[in-house]
Amino acid sequence: MRKLFPLLFVVAIATIFNGCSVSYTSSGASIDKDAKTVNVRFFENRAPLNNPTLGQRLTQKLRDKIQSQTKLVQVSETEPRADYEFRAQITSYVFSNAAVTDVDKSSRSRLTVTVNVQFIKRINDKKGFTQSFTRSADFPASALASSVENGLLDNDIIPNITDDIFNRAFANW
Repeated sequence: MRKLFPLLFVVAIATIFNGCSVSYTSSGASIDKDAKTVNVRFFENRAPLNNPTLGQRLTQKLRDKIQSQTKLVQVSETEPRADYEFRAQITSYVFSNAAVTDVDKSSRSRLTVTVNVQFIKRINDKKGFTQSFTRSADFPASALASSVENGLLDNDIIPNITDDIFNRAFANW
């Protein structure tokens, strides 16, 4: 029996590790080993005030991030059932005052974007989520919103919202 114990121990450990269902990538993402496909649906822009290109830009940025950091294959929106699916609506797009001077004059302004995301997981534990993600960027109040808007979106808001969504879905943050 003592001679069989090391062999049984090795077989038990191998069986345990062989049954694991999560793989880790160099990006830190944990993807179910059975997952092969993802569908990032177009982000609908439902904000009362909006940037007409924001939905497409957010959609493409998330698709690019998933493609570059996972082995998941993006399927078309007409595909009936992907292993993972993202549905999102831009619910708020607001310019506001961020800081006021002592003479009631704004010194900083802020652009805030909120996206409501539904993540559907159709394999293994099937634990998806519905969550809002909000990001803001400040700019000088003396600048025209239209002149800084695209820079704020491209350099700060879109990358950060995309990272937040990706991390929540695949890194359990």
